[in-house]
Amino acid sequence: MPRLQPIAPANATDKTSQLYDQVKRALGKVPNMMQTLGHSPAALEGYLSLSQSLGHGVLSAQDRERVALASAQQNDCGYCLAAHSMLGKMVGLSAEEVVEARKGESDDPQADALLRFTQSILRSQGHVEDAELAKFREAGYDDAAVAEVVAHVALNVLTNYFNSVAETEVDFPQVDAVPA
Repeated sequence: MPRLQPIAPANATDKTSQLYDQVKRALGKVPNMMQTLGHSPAALEGYLSLSQSLGHGVLSAQDRERVALASAQQNDCGYCLAAHSMLGKMVGLSAEEVVEARKGESDDPQADALLRFTQSILRSQGHVEDAELAKFREAGYDDAAVAEVVAHVALNVLTNYFNSVAETEVDFPQVDAVPA
């Protein structure tokens, strides 16, 4: 049972209602996480703004979902694992690539570098070693990608932690545990 109850669109304040309309136009629905984050229009707007801005960056939609999946796995966020497993498939990741992203690895060398850099950021709380940064750059990523991976990790840590605190009810298809 959720610790924070979602605010249904019919019960939302003016500002939250406007933000819900924006979400519904983009996604076709207002997921439980957004309805729960809607307790604070400022928090919801901040999340939406950063997410939208990063959607216009140098990272592909597939890479953005890889970062989200690796973060959700590392932070044990069932809600985000379910949501981003679905979203990852929607942007073209195969079921195998979704599982690989959750494990923080890939058969594709560039995706593997991205996932390993993401995990390094998460494990070290941003204090990555020079060698880790160099490996990421050697894989073809530039400083804009470095900035965006850090921003995506921060965005995903926000949602991972929020859903863990709120115990948000998952309204996406459930995912299985990743085999070791």
